[in-house]
Amino acid sequence: MKKSFYLYVLTFRGGDWSDQKVRFAEEMFHEHNFPKQSTNFEELSTYIESFATDNLTTEAFDELWALYVEQW
Repeated sequence: MKKSFYLYVLTFRGGDWSDQKVRFAEEMFHEHNFPKQSTNFEELSTYIESFATDNLTTEAFDELWALYVEQW
């Protein structure tokens, strides 16, 4: 079974704050409405575009999504 994007990104928490992936993971963790069970690019992308912040960016999402797809 494929791990959700949320669970994959959580593995970046606690890293070097200069890494946008780490900042994204921390922000995502505190975002209670994040689609935690999703593995769907469109659903996640729409959410990120709608609720983007300084740390929850589309650039970081794209980078993390590419890594996520490589893993699975």
